[in-house]
Amino acid sequence: MSSQENSEENLPAGQGTAHDAAHGGGTAVAQHDDPFADPGLPAHKPRIQDIDERAAKRSERTVALMFTLSMLATIGFIASFVIFPIDKNIYVWPIGLVGALNLSLGLTLGLALFLIGAGAVHWARTLMSDVEVADDRHPIEAAPEVKAKVLSDFADGARESALGRRKLIRNTMFGALAMVPLSGVVLLRELGPLPEDKLRKTLWAKGKLLINMNTNEPLRPEDVVVGSLTFVKPEGLEESNHNFNNEIAKAAVMIVRIQPEEIKDKRELEWSHEGIVAYSKICTHVGCPVSLYEQQTHHVLCPCHQSTFDLSDGARVIFGPAGHPLPQLRIGVNAEGNLEALGDFEEPVGPAFWERG
Repeated sequence: MSSQENSEENLPAGQGTAHDAAHGGGTAVAQHDDPFADPGLPAHKPRIQDIDERAAKRSERTVALMFTLSMLATIGFIASFVIFPIDKNIYVWPIGLVGALNLSLGLTLGLALFLIGAGAVHWARTLMSDVEVADDRHPIEAAPEVKAKVLSDFADGARESALGRRKLIRNTMFGALAMVPLSGVVLLRELGPLPEDKLRKTLWAKGKLLINMNTNEPLRPEDVVVGSLTFVKPEGLEESNHNFNNEIAKAAVMIVRIQPEEIKDKRELEWSHEGIVAYSKICTHVGCPVSLYEQQTHHVLCPCHQSTFDLSDGARVIFGPAGHPLPQLRIGVNAEGNLEALGDFEEPVGPAFWERG
């Protein structure tokens, strides 16, 4: 009998060799003079799914159900954009009022991602192989035998996952993973609304009264004195409107009265009423509100970047980074003696944009 066999026979009962430990056998202990004993791996205990195909089928159906629900949640995410308007609020206890669209998007997308993760975890815990394997450390360089082992391990993992045999899980998983990115595609739409022709139009139209923003009353010519600056909004636009901020950002107008003989621009004089001129309040540089008026020079100044416009000469730019004059609103007086618009601005208000023609 060899010395190796004698050494193995002299080991205490219940302890095998290091070779046994590497193959998932009983507990292994290093030589008695080694201070770091190898505890080995515990004996593998089969799961119910390993010995009962009916239990395995139940787990398979559970995983498939999670992936299917994930697909339905993704469809719900996309449907939320159609069902819920962006300004609709609902009461949710105990949070209070929340946006219906944001709530539905968060719940459906979160549920879709959670169900994919939960299905993958349940699949791994109940159907994939759970045999623990000890592997020795090896050099970092990829030797040919290492490459061969990696490919072999990959093949073993693919076989143990039962992806080819569990077609129900495979197909529903692929369906869930394929549909989740659709949520991102839909989100691209919400990077910003399509402008269409909204940047070219405001609420001003023929017959719209000029409403004083301080008194909320129609403005009459006698209310505007020479040298004064008044801000007006179009008739029908109220602060309680849900789109007030968007509309006033385009429709805000300033009213100035200048002696007719001091108006240099012919079209400006024609579009005015007895020297009362109406210009957009939105600076043509970056959209700041123009509000600083010099009575003697008829210059109006933007406080953000000091663009200066001459209101007696077609609101042309005389200083600063603004690229073009302030748009003028053509005005007149109706039968009741109130100032009214005779149409919308003929050019887009605010900063220049790439579609300006």
